[in-house]
Amino acid sequence: MKQKETIIKVLTYIKKYRFVVILSLFLAALTVVSTLYIPILTGDAVDLIVDKGLVDMSGVLAIMKKIAVIMLITGVAQWVMNTCNNYITYHVIRDIRQDAFHKLEILPLKYLDAKAYGDIVSRVIADVDTFADGLLMGFTQLFTGVLTIVGTLVFMLITNIPITLVVVCITPVSFLVAKFIATKTHSMFKAQSEARGEQTILIEEMVGNQKIVKAFSREEAVKEQFAEINGRLEKCSLKAIFFSSITNPSTRFVNSLVYAGVGVFGALLAIKGGISVGRLSCFLSYANQYTKPFNEISGVITELQNAIVCAGRIFALIEEEGQIPDAADAVKLKETQSDVKLSSVSFQYVPEKELIRNLNLTVKPGQRVAIVGPTGCGKTTLINLLMRFYDVNGGSIAVDGTDIRNITRGSLRTNFGMVLQDTWLRTGTIADNIRMGKPDATDAEVIEAAKAAHAHSFIKRLPKGYDTVITEDGGSLSQGQKQLLCIARVMLCQPPMLILDEATSSIDTRTELRIQNAFAKMMEGRTSFIVAHRLSTIKEADVILVMKDGNIIEQGTHDSLLAAGGFYAELYNSQFAASV
Repeated sequence: MKQKETIIKVLTYIKKYRFVVILSLFLAALTVVSTLYIPILTGDAVDLIVDKGLVDMSGVLAIMKKIAVIMLITGVAQWVMNTCNNYITYHVIRDIRQDAFHKLEILPLKYLDAKAYGDIVSRVIADVDTFADGLLMGFTQLFTGVLTIVGTLVFMLITNIPITLVVVCITPVSFLVAKFIATKTHSMFKAQSEARGEQTILIEEMVGNQKIVKAFSREEAVKEQFAEINGRLEKCSLKAIFFSSITNPSTRFVNSLVYAGVGVFGALLAIKGGISVGRLSCFLSYANQYTKPFNEISGVITELQNAIVCAGRIFALIEEEGQIPDAADAVKLKETQSDVKLSSVSFQYVPEKELIRNLNLTVKPGQRVAIVGPTGCGKTTLINLLMRFYDVNGGSIAVDGTDIRNITRGSLRTNFGMVLQDTWLRTGTIADNIRMGKPDATDAEVIEAAKAAHAHSFIKRLPKGYDTVITEDGGSLSQGQKQLLCIARVMLCQPPMLILDEATSSIDTRTELRIQNAFAKMMEGRTSFIVAHRLSTIKEADVILVMKDGNIIEQGTHDSLLAAGGFYAELYNSQFAASV
């Protein structure tokens, strides 16, 4: 995203708080004017004591009182201004983070599947924090700095035009130095931000999968990978910091030239009587105040470069195309007959590689449909299409005769109960995790569902039973126990349609037999889709679909498919060859 586009988007967010911005600008102007008025008073005081025997102490005292009042006003104005700047900055950051999080909620799965989670987390947290620092610095120092430069220039012109011209002639050098460094640092800060995102990705993956890293003895390889990324981040950061750090000394050198020029030229003018000593001291103070903001602004510019890069990354996320919203006339699926029909369905994750081609399937209400086949044949993809995690590229999927694209996603998914091989829990109590699909369920209903899933016994052994708090990774729960909790969710909801994708893969054989019986009872009268690799678990299915390369190549009951001696028979016999 280009700098100009990013800045326009930032201003769009700031626009919401324009009245606070106007107040901040007004207070900044008041602070600058009052600060610039003090040197005039100081110069007047100097003129009252510069001549021998002509010291007007009463006049000096009166001036000091004025200075004290102005300093008090300036202090209060600065405090209120900083409060306004903090208010604007952190409200803008809140709005950006909210928009980013809301976008994450509606992003299609294809985006999340294609992006590393660590990079997304880095954008929403680290990049937004960096942007906040730059934005606050911009409000705090940039506004005041620019107004100070303009105000000082006006006051100097009023005081003495020749000396002002000396200042103005030397000043553009500061702009040239700042512009050169800002141009250099933008690309460096961009590279730094991207390398930091890569580092976050690696850390997130390695910490979350530490057991796998250790099991495969990948510690040294991961260390090398981290060292490579960390090395690139070091180089990018050093370059960016080096160029940004020379900004301040460079502009300070130019500012020293300005101050020296004013001192020499002003002293010559004072000797000739062209300016009083008090006015010269006032002018030297202005020269210092005029050049000081250039130091601050040059530092702000380098920080803003970093902030704009980070803002560009977060805006790129916010502007990602969300999932296609429900149609305006989309219907809510309420009392479904659970009749599912796939007509000429085609789908591919990437355009150049077709996965499912011309798939046709009719599932009658209450049928138990088992889906089997080798890894990568499209079993889980079919489940993703049924749940509208992805939309078909061709053909249609209909429930009760209505294309699911004309059904609201929420109502469609509510009518499916889903248990996957990969478990998903959230931070909260055991009861909260079971109650997820039915928040208004009573404690008695939760316990009954847990008993049906054969999870009640291990839950009662936990320190606080159903009130035991677990984290999203399940804490000390085994993989099988986590899967039992997910099964209990479905047992609680009693949805009209079921999807079981290797739902008992992590459960011991004895418990699995019990759960299979519970599922068999639950599936009575419900349309069910069962994905299984262990073919012994699907013998009782009403129809078995054998998939290969995205197509259904065989279809029938367990006995009929075995009798046919086709691909299913090969799969089945390969699993039981050792026991024959």
